[in-house]
Amino acid sequence: MTHTSGTGRVDWVDYAKGICIVMVVMMHSTLGVELAAGREGWMHHVVEFARPFRMPDFFMISGLFLARVIDREWRDYLDRKVVHFAYFYVLWVTIQYAFKAPMFAAEQGWGGVGLSYLEAFIEPFGTLWFIYLLPIFFVVIKLTRNVPWPVIWLIGAALEMAHVNTGWTAIDEFAHRFVYIYTGYVFAARVFEFTAAVQRQPVMALAGLALWALVNGGLVMAGFAGWPLISLMLGILGAGAVMTAAALLAKTHLFDALRYCGQNSIVIYLAFFLPMAASRIVLLKTGIISDLGTVSLIVTTVGVIGALVWFWAARNTPFRFLFLFERPAWARLKPRKISTLQPAE
Repeated sequence: MTHTSGTGRVDWVDYAKGICIVMVVMMHSTLGVELAAGREGWMHHVVEFARPFRMPDFFMISGLFLARVIDREWRDYLDRKVVHFAYFYVLWVTIQYAFKAPMFAAEQGWGGVGLSYLEAFIEPFGTLWFIYLLPIFFVVIKLTRNVPWPVIWLIGAALEMAHVNTGWTAIDEFAHRFVYIYTGYVFAARVFEFTAAVQRQPVMALAGLALWALVNGGLVMAGFAGWPLISLMLGILGAGAVMTAAALLAKTHLFDALRYCGQNSIVIYLAFFLPMAASRIVLLKTGIISDLGTVSLIVTTVGVIGALVWFWAARNTPFRFLFLFERPAWARLKPRKISTLQPAE
């Protein structure tokens, strides 16, 4: 059976999104710490283990509920699936540039800062490429919804296995990730059946997770994880593993903090960069902790919690802190029907 919270949300989906967003923050935190320090810590191995499935699972989950809205008229669809993410992209690109402008100006002058800001609307900026790409995926899926799904899926699989590398993030990541969001869209019903089966047979599910961890870890250590076909296989299997773990957590209701992170994954995704960067600078400059892996773990934790603190502070202000996490009425194509933040479905 599928466990739901009092708000009608599917608990295991929130757990899965929580796992994904923590892994994303972990990746950026760890690689940032290691780049600044010039060496690797033990967290590097955790990040590498998650690399084959970290983003595939996030995109697959993003496609799970698309069938519910795919046939809506274009105005409603574009409002929910394009304008929603475009608003947050523009807002948070501007915020990130405001923080980083002095550094950019020192390197390329203030004129260069303005040009690079404009380029961010062609070449996705930094950590925000995920929400830049989501609207593109949603539009492509709606435009092709009457094409037989095996045709589109095979095209997506071929693009993933081609390992496209043009240097343009939008093109490259589209090729790398489209098959996963489309898989979530096409096989949503099967995914929910799978997670229900996991909750009925937890012992078998745990055995499957152990076997998957050995296969994924072995291929990563052997250097085969990025090979064509193997990368696709590990992406799909890894997404299934995360969903399995999430379904088991939802059944036991352990680690509710992780579920809360999933419920607010877009908040963490948008705002983790500042507490992450600040904590990294403080820890590395003071040197109070010598173990680089531990530094990376602390920076990850501060990034997640710091983003949520920003969210908690923002929602209690009269103007919702200039709509940092909530889309205002003027940025909508249709009147808002609910008073809460629309989740990144």
